[in-house]
Amino acid sequence: MGDGAGGERKSKFILIAGAGPAGLAAALELARRGFAPRIVDDGDGPVPPEESRALGVNARTLTLLSPSGVAERIVTAAQPIAHFRIRSGSKTLADVDTRQVRGRFGAMHALAQGVTERLLIEALASYGIAPEWRTAIAAEPIADVLAPVVTLRRADGATETLRPDIVIGADGAHSAVRKALGAGFPGEALEAYFHIADFRYVKPVDAQFAEITLFDPGMIGRLPVSGDVLRYISTRQDFEDRIVHPEVVAEKVWVSQFRIHFRHVEPMAKGNVFLVGDAAHIHSPAGARGMNLGMEDGCWLAWLIAEGREQEYSALRIPAVKQVLKQTYGLTRLITMENPLAIATRNLVAPLLLRFGPARRRLLHNIAGYDTPKPPWIDWAE
Repeated sequence: MGDGAGGERKSKFILIAGAGPAGLAAALELARRGFAPRIVDDGDGPVPPEESRALGVNARTLTLLSPSGVAERIVTAAQPIAHFRIRSGSKTLADVDTRQVRGRFGAMHALAQGVTERLLIEALASYGIAPEWRTAIAAEPIADVLAPVVTLRRADGATETLRPDIVIGADGAHSAVRKALGAGFPGEALEAYFHIADFRYVKPVDAQFAEITLFDPGMIGRLPVSGDVLRYISTRQDFEDRIVHPEVVAEKVWVSQFRIHFRHVEPMAKGNVFLVGDAAHIHSPAGARGMNLGMEDGCWLAWLIAEGREQEYSALRIPAVKQVLKQTYGLTRLITMENPLAIATRNLVAPLLLRFGPARRRLLHNIAGYDTPKPPWIDWAE
């Protein structure tokens, strides 16, 4: 089945709130199909590359972005992750070669979210569309979800009332669109905080692998950001003292911390108002699924709108969202264990399981994002 791209501009007025990866992906896929969406964001611009929380771009996302040409630009700019390792002290529990995944693209590439956003914005500009920064949707109740009326507020205080045919809320975990719908955001927050530190080194380092080192309790994850910058993410406050740096540190680029939430809204749409990305679901960064799942939402919604099937969106996306939340919840519990017996069992069982082909293939399948439905508008096989 083709994707229906090309043709004349279509007249349906689509307003997208949020110019992060999910909103930009939706806008680009709509523009590619002949729509001219308007996209607004209350921020000053895309995420600074050096402050990008999301890093991983999986094979599913690259497949989705290939028709627009953005996938190839991401691959050129990104660091391919060839191995994923799990260690406990000096012992390697697992070493998975991600190049064994089938398909056109490698299972995972590392690229700062801010760079990914800029590549999407550049592609969108070729259609004459640009995000309107410092412009927010007011969190006023949407009385009629079939004929939504929304108010835009700019930084200078100016307002504008709009009557779009479709509203897409891609405005993050504190979504004004979700609040305007009166939709709840049920779920839970874990007690543990995750801490982040990015370091730049005086010389290039090996950026071809991602690694988790398990402690009793806690963990430190090592992820490539670029050829000379590595990210360390941990559940331990003292994690910086435990890092074994591969080179002399030139500077600490960025530090942050956050608490993990597992939440999702159901349904993900009411009438002609739709929620994508963090506005609809948030979860642990384990598995690098957050940004990818949001971009997947945006691409699916754009296709459904072009097909006149947008009312099927929530029913199609909820199973994928629940599956990813369940998977990331399980992974997060595995790496945040504190019970000594549970830790010992994990360290014994994990390497045994991953010696078997089916378990390794399933892990690779999940890392690549191929555990969600294949986009029917893309013809080539994965």
